[in-house]
Amino acid sequence: MNAIRVTDAEGRRIPGWQLVLRYLLLLGVLALTVGPFLWQLSTSLKGPHEDIFSSPPTFIPSEPTLDNYTRVADTIPVWDYALNSLKVAATNVVTNCVGAALAGYALARMRYRGRRAATLAFVLAMLVPVEGIIIAQFTTMRDLGLNNTLVAVLLPGCIGALNVLLMRNAFLGLPQEVEEAAYVDGANVWQRFLRIALPSVKGTLAVVAIFSFMGAWDDFLWPLIVLSDPQNFTLTIGLNYLHGTFANDERLVAAGTIIAVLPLIILFACLQRFFFRGVGEGAVKG
Repeated sequence: MNAIRVTDAEGRRIPGWQLVLRYLLLLGVLALTVGPFLWQLSTSLKGPHEDIFSSPPTFIPSEPTLDNYTRVADTIPVWDYALNSLKVAATNVVTNCVGAALAGYALARMRYRGRRAATLAFVLAMLVPVEGIIIAQFTTMRDLGLNNTLVAVLLPGCIGALNVLLMRNAFLGLPQEVEEAAYVDGANVWQRFLRIALPSVKGTLAVVAIFSFMGAWDDFLWPLIVLSDPQNFTLTIGLNYLHGTFANDERLVAAGTIIAVLPLIILFACLQRFFFRGVGEGAVKG
């Protein structure tokens, strides 16, 4: 019986010890990334009389319960906060997908004076730390009369420089000949963009959607600064209040953390097949 021969992408045989080492490294990375989430999930399902700091730790609760999630909803209006976060995150996805696609196509396909300078401006925008411009953002929102509104939370991140560059690189990877043929057939810029270019970069659009949703959903510093009315709090601000008030109740904090993470897991699970394809489409090119 022939032994199984494992090869790499170029067809070269991988020695057994290298294969074992790779799998050990992958298991180590998996433990470091997934382990904390599993610990939080386990803690959120443990009852008040179960030891959460036992040694060795136990990931499977002896008597699983959902009471901690009910207590979170009874302690803070967590679903109202989640709805506020969902409004901001969903709008952020739409504005980033539309704005980044339009800007990326203009940088990649249209010919005009100053195109290289515009691309450089987006690259430089990525190098500016948020803390360096947050005061200017706050004063701008105040002058516009938008402080303490969800619109103020949304505006600074409605179009991200990274997303524009991802879309630009994705459009650059498309064959120029296809659009030239459409141009010969009489298609204008909008028709070439909507019917040819945009359907070809669905994977990168999924990447932009995931990054935009995660950035808006997880944002803590900016909503903390611009919001003061508890009715407009996003989920991250509300959970911070939960942690500060009930810091000794680890089960309650863990349940709130799982509530915050669950939408991100669902989103990635729905878009993962587009995500991995989009990483290749929007890879950084010279």
